[in-house]
Amino acid sequence: MADAAKTAPPPPRRGAMPLITGVALACALGAGAFGVIYTGLADGLIPARGGAEADSAQTGAFLEIAPIMVSLGGAAEGRVLRFAVTLEVAPGHEAEVARLMPRLLDMLNSYLRALEPEDFAAPGALLRIRAQLLRRMQVVAGEGRIRDLLVTEFLMN
Repeated sequence: MADAAKTAPPPPRRGAMPLITGVALACALGAGAFGVIYTGLADGLIPARGGAEADSAQTGAFLEIAPIMVSLGGAAEGRVLRFAVTLEVAPGHEAEVARLMPRLLDMLNSYLRALEPEDFAAPGALLRIRAQLLRRMQVVAGEGRIRDLLVTEFLMN
């Protein structure tokens, strides 16, 4: 049995040829892609945007929410947050969202009042707060009506 193990041929050794072939193929494909893009042959493959006219037609309207002041509770006695936002509303839904403004203000005040001062000091706090407020406003107003929430004023004393 020991003789059989010694007489078994070693596994065939793979050379460097598959590696060289792969590298050469990757270089050829990269050079071909560069050539197609550089010469402009790929220009018709990606549809071009309509420019500023197309952007403004899809933007809709902006509704400003008056700045609000919220007292921060807990350990931050006497601290106040001044916060103002502008809503980007989908075209055709401006009047509906404007009618819901008291509900949106109530949600905005309630959410900001529930935050702790430490929530504002965390890295990326404004992005997280903005995302939370946007999602909550979209739920209150209905899907597809509010596209974005822009924080226009954020001041904490």
